[in-house]
Amino acid sequence: MSTAAAPARTLRAGAVLADLLPSPKLSASLEQGGAPTRTRDIALVVGGAALTGLAAQLSVPVPGSPVPVSGQTFAALLVGTALGARRGFLALALYAVAGMAGVPWFAQATSGYGMPSFGYILGMLLAATVVGALARRGADRSVLRTAGAMALGSAVIYAVGVPYLALATGMTLGQAVAAGLTPFLIGDALKAALAMGALPAAWKLLDRKG
Repeated sequence: MSTAAAPARTLRAGAVLADLLPSPKLSASLEQGGAPTRTRDIALVVGGAALTGLAAQLSVPVPGSPVPVSGQTFAALLVGTALGARRGFLALALYAVAGMAGVPWFAQATSGYGMPSFGYILGMLLAATVVGALARRGADRSVLRTAGAMALGSAVIYAVGVPYLALATGMTLGQAVAAGLTPFLIGDALKAALAMGALPAAWKLLDRKG
């Protein structure tokens, strides 16, 4: 193994995709064992929140359910995986807090915390942290591991969102599952398939360049 290859392999062993963005300053900092600059972290966190807010506007109402199908769950998992646990948590926390404060970037251009679907946003915050921690351990570098990480992240979102929906609407847990989980399973499978293709492919591309 060449001395040039060794630092790259050491770096990538515990890195997430955001750590490998093409920036001379960022690369130098990481190779020396330091953390990305605070400016870069802030930009990634704000960008992750904005991406989630934009994806949330890709929403379709579900008949009989107060929860729409939207792109925000996929964006939240993607942000967590790409940024890592700490930055992923901060990005989704910024998304949640800004939306609660009135920024209309929750699904269907809504804001606030009174809607029955707010539990899903809290679940996304936790899920981004979980998949980010898994990504640090290489969970986004193969198709099967990516599938497992996406499935676990989705399960975390529903584990928070569905009981919250039941409490907020007075539904039974079974009714909340029927209204807030079952209609979204096919869409979640398609989103997971997209992540299974995109994330490992990104790592392979970086490996070729590195």
